[in-house]
Amino acid sequence: MHQYLFFVGDFPIRAYGVVLSCAIILAIGVGYFFAKADGRGYEEFIIDIGMVGGFFGLLGARLWDVFFFDWAYYQNHLTEILNVWQGGMAVQGGVILGVLAGGLYARSKGLDVIHLADLVAPAIVLGQAVGRCANLLNGDAFGAPTGSNFGIIYPETTLAYRTYGAQPLWPAEVWECQLDIVIMALLMIFRTTNYARGQCFCLYVMLYAVARFLLENLRGDYMDLAFGILKSAQLTSVVAFVVAAGAFIYFGRRNKNAKT
Repeated sequence: MHQYLFFVGDFPIRAYGVVLSCAIILAIGVGYFFAKADGRGYEEFIIDIGMVGGFFGLLGARLWDVFFFDWAYYQNHLTEILNVWQGGMAVQGGVILGVLAGGLYARSKGLDVIHLADLVAPAIVLGQAVGRCANLLNGDAFGAPTGSNFGIIYPETTLAYRTYGAQPLWPAEVWECQLDIVIMALLMIFRTTNYARGQCFCLYVMLYAVARFLLENLRGDYMDLAFGILKSAQLTSVVAFVVAAGAFIYFGRRNKNAKT
C-alpha cells in the first residue's frame, strides 16, 4: 500500500489521484464500447459526457462528504475543503451530481437520456469499483476494528492508522469494490433480457443501494447516526432504493401499456 508513487521535485504523485483518474478513463472507455455496440451513434458524445460527468462527479463526491459527513471539521478549516488527498470522497454525492451533469449535457445534444443511462450504468459502477481501489491505497473509507487477527492494518501515514492505530480493520472498501464488479456483471446479464427503457439504470441504483447499506455496518471512518437511527449513507441508500424501485415498476408498466 503506497500513498505516494513518486515525487516530481517536492510535488507528490499520489496513488489516490492516479487510480481515481484511471477509474474515470476506464468508465468512459467501457461506456464508449456499449454506446458503439448500441448503434445509435451516441459514442461520439460519450467522451465529452464522461469528462463533464467525471468532473462534476468528483466535485459532488467531495462536497457531499464535506457537508454531510465532516462539516464539524471543515467549518473551521474552509481552506481544506478541496484537499481531496486527505480522504473524504462520498460515492453517492459523486454519482448524483455526475449523473445529473452528464444527463443535462446529453440532453443539450438531443440524446435520449434515459436510454443513455441504461447503456452506461455498467460503466458507472465499474468506475466506482476502481475508485474504491484508490480509497484502499489512500487509507480512507476504511472499516471498523474487527476485534480479531483478521483485517487490514494500515500504514502509519494514513487516516485509518491515525484513527484506530495498528488494529486490524474490516476491508470495507475492498468488499465494496468486489460487490461493484458483481453488480456490473448482473447489469450486463439483465441487459440481455427484454427490459423496459430505464429499468437497467434503476436496477443499478437499487443493487448499489443494498450493497452500500449493508457495508456501512462495517465502516469505521465515521460513526454518527442520522436522526439517531441510521448512518447518513444508509439513509441515502434507503431513499435511493425506494425511488429507484418505484421508477423500475413505473417504467415496466409504461412499457407494458405501450405494447397493448
